Amino acid sequence: MGNKEDRNIYYQSKFDSGHCARSYRDTIKSTDLISFQVKVKESDLLIQAALLLQEEALTSLKYYRTILENYIKENPIFRTTLNPYPADSNAHPIIREMIEESARCNVGPMASVAGCIAQYIAIDLLTKTDEIIIENGGDLYIKSHSIRRVIIYAGFSPLSNKLYLKINSSQQGVGVCTSSGTVGPSFSMGEADAVTVLSYSATLADAAATAIGNIVQTKEDISSGLNLAEQIDGILGTIIIKDDKIGMWGEIDYGFV
Repeated sequence: MGNKEDRNIYYQSKFDSGHCARSYRDTIKSTDLISFQVKVKESDLLIQAALLLQEEALTSLKYYRTILENYIKENPIFRTTLNPYPADSNAHPIIREMIEESARCNVGPMASVAGCIAQYIAIDLLTKTDEIIIENGGDLYIKSHSIRRVIIYAGFSPLSNKLYLKINSSQQGVGVCTSSGTVGPSFSMGEADAVTVLSYSATLADAAATAIGNIVQTKEDISSGLNLAEQIDGILGTIIIKDDKIGMWGEIDYGFV
């Protein structure tokens, strides 16, 4: 199962902007966990666990995607709005969580979808294994006995692949989500090379990374982004990279490659 020493495992939120090839997965090195992939339509997850749980993960992914797809059919604006969505007490818990956490960040609910799905599937699988790492579109949910290292890919920034976060999730799962205005297919109103947010809620981390990234146009905006992060209750820490500048706030344990 591993121990609490650092594991030399590196995750890069790196996309080929032309066809979204997940080339960063070639850099993931894990000798203590079993790696497997599950995919349904646009959802393509890389999962590492102490046991091979591919069938269980696929069942879970199909279940949550069906809930999301059915809700969008009945409420099309849920998928397209960039603004907070009205509370819906009758919705499934995964929908309610997306609504609530994204509203706290003043963004639309789909800004939280990758982190939320990763978290919900992880919770399902944690009934069968005590270690799980799920990567969904560069967003991570980690629950592990060992400290895991997460490298931040920041496009053409000279700081890209230079900084790693040390994630201690031995007591509680941690979401590590990244938004970028210069890398990948995800929508951002800003131009940050990378905004990475840590939270015990991957749903919140995903929404917050989008919200913070939206206001970073130049490296002079890093301080404004960090100020916003400080105002969002539930964020453990935030890193913003723009060009050759980096800003940090919160509980960040890091090192340089």
